[in-house]
Amino acid sequence: MPSSRRRFLYNSGGLGLALAVSPLTAFSSTPAAAPESLASLPADITDLTSSQLSTAIRQRQVSCREVMQAYLQRINRYNPLYNAIVGMPDQGTLINQAAAADEALNRGEYRGWMHGMPHAVKDLSNVRGLVTSSGSPIFANTVPKADDIFVERIRAQGAIFIGKTNVPEFGLGSQSYNPVYGTTRNAYNPELCAGGSSGGAACAMATHMVPGADGSDMMGSLRNPAAYNNVIGFRPSQGRVPHPGSDLFFQQLGYEGAMGRCVEDTVRLLGTMSGYDARVPMSLRDRVAAFKPATGTELKQVKVGWMGDFNGALATEPGLLALCERALAQLSQQGTVVEKCTPDYDMARLWQTWLTLRHWTICGSAKPLYDNPDTRKLLKPEAVWEIEGGLELSGLELTTATVGRSDWYRALLKLFERYDFLVLPTAQVFPFSADIHWPKEINGRTMDTYHRWMEVTIGGTLSGCPVVNLPAGFDAQGRPMGLQFIGPMGEDSRVLEFALAYEASVDHLARRPVLKESLSDVPAITIRSF
Repeated sequence: MPSSRRRFLYNSGGLGLALAVSPLTAFSSTPAAAPESLASLPADITDLTSSQLSTAIRQRQVSCREVMQAYLQRINRYNPLYNAIVGMPDQGTLINQAAAADEALNRGEYRGWMHGMPHAVKDLSNVRGLVTSSGSPIFANTVPKADDIFVERIRAQGAIFIGKTNVPEFGLGSQSYNPVYGTTRNAYNPELCAGGSSGGAACAMATHMVPGADGSDMMGSLRNPAAYNNVIGFRPSQGRVPHPGSDLFFQQLGYEGAMGRCVEDTVRLLGTMSGYDARVPMSLRDRVAAFKPATGTELKQVKVGWMGDFNGALATEPGLLALCERALAQLSQQGTVVEKCTPDYDMARLWQTWLTLRHWTICGSAKPLYDNPDTRKLLKPEAVWEIEGGLELSGLELTTATVGRSDWYRALLKLFERYDFLVLPTAQVFPFSADIHWPKEINGRTMDTYHRWMEVTIGGTLSGCPVVNLPAGFDAQGRPMGLQFIGPMGEDSRVLEFALAYEASVDHLARRPVLKESLSDVPAITIRSF
């Protein structure tokens, strides 16, 4: 059974790539060279960014034990409501691991920039010794004996694994609920959903229950929850973060990537996760070099193509496009050229291309679970629908879809002749009630599948290009939204340079959520039922 689970997750759960280094800027997983020490620590250690925390630990301004105690205290207080971190080991064991990290520093042993830092891995990926359920009762008691490749690298940098972050069952859908652990709630309003499938990761960061988080993205799973929780989510270029699996060559829809409370933290974690591995022959050999804190693109030198809702092809919740356009207007005030543009491509064809490739990918890996009556009855309906869709496909239909994907890439390539980046809303609706599995309609338009409401993300996925979610601000109800900026293939460095400059030009990330300990503490608002 574990082997079936592994094939399913690697082939469908969102997989990864890393950062191509451009001659303009280099990034790395090493700690920041400046400041050499922090002038003062905040009253709450959990307010430090990952990069600041790394410096504080390395300079012995705070002990690993103190860091662990601070994070566990916060988790114990807020996680019962937000439900972002799951599958935690014994907390006494975690304190002992932190004490061992302090003892290593006393001996002069510095393991890496994440030395002694708490980290929770998305519950689609394997961490040696921790339960990996994938949100499914089929695998609720599965304990891997080995780390996934990117987990190996995070462990080698000195991180302490404090548990997993919650996901939808098998990562299917952009609402993080499952029958094993329940529903993850939104950091800014726990009545609302956190998005998905990296919903637990995004919420855990936004609530400061972890300093940083990894994620994965097949249909916006690094982007959508980042937008819904006002953090950074980066889907890297195809081939950047290696992942093993039964299929090493054809599955190219889902990638692993990094998230962060800020762009710098995202870059540093990405640098750790990325790099060639012979076990994954199509992973890229580019290495990530030293991060330069002062580096960033001059916004006035940038030209952005705003694709919006593809001229009405996508349904969007009222007010969402206007919020995104206000954020882009702020960019224009910084000198960025923002123009409306539309790819020369039939969006109905793009959706059919997506359905075919997704059905094929999920069916190819999950069919053993479907064939077994005992496990089939435990699969959620959306998983069964995906598998049965794949069973109906012909070879000609698959070939047609691969050509459709290639033509979509060519259409974007033409736009990149004119624009540095292409931009879309990160989602088509604002965060909605956590009690709803998925929106059945948007602005009067019926959603015909469980994931049609996230159609805005498939263009970035099918392009294979790097995509970053950056904050767009909040609506009148305080609901966050983001913008997804797409860069040319392999130009991850340019995308992240731009992200650094964008981050410096707005103050959205400074708006912290006011955390609650129970739903009774949440002010009443009008929540759409969809």
